[in-house]
Amino acid sequence: MSPAAAWCAQHRLRFLLPSLFLAPVLFFLLSPPSPPPFVSLPAPGRELPPSGSRLIWAQRRLVEWRPCGWWRTAPVQAPSRRNGYIRIDCYGGLNQLRRDLCDGIGVARLLNATMILPKFEVAAYWNESSGFADVFDVDYFIEQTRGYVEVMKDLPVEIASKEPFKVDCSKRKGHFDYVESVLPALLEHQYISLTPAMNQRRDRNPSYAKASYCQGCYSALRLNKKVHSKAVELLQAIPKPFLSLHLRFEPDMVAYSRCAYTGLSSKSMDSIEAARGEGRKVLTGDAARLWRNRGKCPLTPSETAFILQALDIPTNTNIYLAAGDGLMELEGFTSVYKNIYTKSSLLAHEDFENMHGNTKAALDYYVSVNSDAYIATFFGNMDKMVTAMRTMQGLQKTLVLSRRDFANYTAAGLAGEQLAKAMWDVHREEYIRGRGSALPEYCFCEFKL
Repeated sequence: MSPAAAWCAQHRLRFLLPSLFLAPVLFFLLSPPSPPPFVSLPAPGRELPPSGSRLIWAQRRLVEWRPCGWWRTAPVQAPSRRNGYIRIDCYGGLNQLRRDLCDGIGVARLLNATMILPKFEVAAYWNESSGFADVFDVDYFIEQTRGYVEVMKDLPVEIASKEPFKVDCSKRKGHFDYVESVLPALLEHQYISLTPAMNQRRDRNPSYAKASYCQGCYSALRLNKKVHSKAVELLQAIPKPFLSLHLRFEPDMVAYSRCAYTGLSSKSMDSIEAARGEGRKVLTGDAARLWRNRGKCPLTPSETAFILQALDIPTNTNIYLAAGDGLMELEGFTSVYKNIYTKSSLLAHEDFENMHGNTKAALDYYVSVNSDAYIATFFGNMDKMVTAMRTMQGLQKTLVLSRRDFANYTAAGLAGEQLAKAMWDVHREEYIRGRGSALPEYCFCEFKL
């Protein structure tokens, strides 16, 4: 072989190898979306089962989740000597505050610290200024956490005048060790304020910290008498039986998702653009398609109505709309399901207008936990807490709609009866197998029926 030919052969291989490695990546990015795994597409022209046989709640479940017994028995007593005092600083709306508080309870026990009542930070975005005691029963919280973690209303006199040393773990990514990262500051300053990490792996904590988390989060948080009384009043005003629907299609929600929508009114589009700001550009092209097919785009009210019909939820069902202000395109839902009830329609106008945002969220939470059935269109902080508390009470008619499957099937060209059948199959599988609730596996255990 001549030197020139040898050089060509050598460099042809050099250029070919990267192409071989890039080919699967390019295929994944550029290929049309495929239907979700483990779910077969309905055959073209296949008839839907007779009406009445597809009601999702009528399906026999194979698995249920229930609270595990181990953490509800006698807790492991903490050492008598504490390492200091911790105040949990919580930010955001009520359900985000509650998430941070739950994590903080486990951290306080992990670090063998006395927990001071948490501070709910004033949140301008949520137009909120209420504190822990404005929503929750303080004495009940202290009583129910006794033996798991020590909680005090006030600091001892000798350190009451001190400001806590601030430790913010909220931006930490990946697993990190609270004992290694936070305990030295607690021992040095004796009083710290802590914002827990958002994505921390709790399953690696020792059992006594897990037990404190489970007890504090799911057995110790009860609405105070004033809020509870208003919540009971609201619950009693809703015609029975009823379904609570947590519908999410507010301007900021859609703007944050970075998803593009067609067919929305000009008013809705203007609201989305106003909420979008400079840093939330709409995704386009392959990135937009992949993002939507991963289930990142909120369901519209009309899409939600379609899926509920596919699940054979009767259109005359009484539905309590657990939602914040500013829902867009609601007529796409109310044109199908007409028996709709909300906080503002059932409570006295003056009563409703004077409520804090956290109180309104607490009412939605209470009604949803105690509803005959609960469906969520997005799996956020409220949905995680509601599904867990319904599980605590043995209420199994709970379902989270699959945005991912809806996006993939519509991208594959399904519509009408075919799409309805596909949605039925997906959600039936979720419901009978008890999937989709993302319950902490150390707090809740799977029981085969």
